[in-house]
Amino acid sequence: MPRDIPDPDLTALPRAELQAMQAAGAEVRECVRVLRKAKLNVVGEVLKGQGQFVKLTHYPKGDVYDRDTHSQYYYHAHRQGEHGHFHLFLRAKGMPAGCAPIPEAAMRDWPSGDKALSHLVAISMDKFGTPTGLFTTNRWVTADTWYPASDVIRMLPHFAIDHAAPSWPTNRWLTAMVVLFRPQIAALVQARDEALAARRAAHPDRDVFEDRDFEVLSETAIDVDAQIKAVDRALAG
Repeated sequence: MPRDIPDPDLTALPRAELQAMQAAGAEVRECVRVLRKAKLNVVGEVLKGQGQFVKLTHYPKGDVYDRDTHSQYYYHAHRQGEHGHFHLFLRAKGMPAGCAPIPEAAMRDWPSGDKALSHLVAISMDKFGTPTGLFTTNRWVTADTWYPASDVIRMLPHFAIDHAAPSWPTNRWLTAMVVLFRPQIAALVQARDEALAARRAAHPDRDVFEDRDFEVLSETAIDVDAQIKAVDRALAG
């Protein structure tokens, strides 16, 4: 079973971080508002013009990549209980100084150099285009390069999709979601590494990074409105 995380204590966060989360919450709501006016949603925006929705296929075709920030994402579906999910990444050129893959990466055929990339988090979506959860995955799921939790957490402020293709509202929404839920994402990434270490200790004969029975490493349910209210309470207190 993937590891869940406790609700974060937002009152322990610096005021500047809470203010950034508050602004991100307003951005998330604004993106949803403008889409709903046209009876659209953030998921439909990446599926438009892509033909039949096929399990495991990346949407949009070729993924979405920002050449300035080196952030990347795609949407696909294969899990029960959701419509699909966004996978968010940061590529090597966009990472803060000092980030490095785990030493074991040098002995493996993983993306390296400028092609290296780190999976940050996945966002589960329901059929109405509403986010319902966050989760992390094992390395084989997204074929990324494995970075330690401390580095992945430092990468989070660097994720941004700052262009209009395939959808300006969806790109802004994803960028803001990473800010709004940064405490949860950081906790999930830490839980991811703890789950991996526990799996390795329990099954020393297995290659844990390629273990097909070990897919989702940590996850948690989310509610945008509840998160915004919690941020507002923390700032007021």
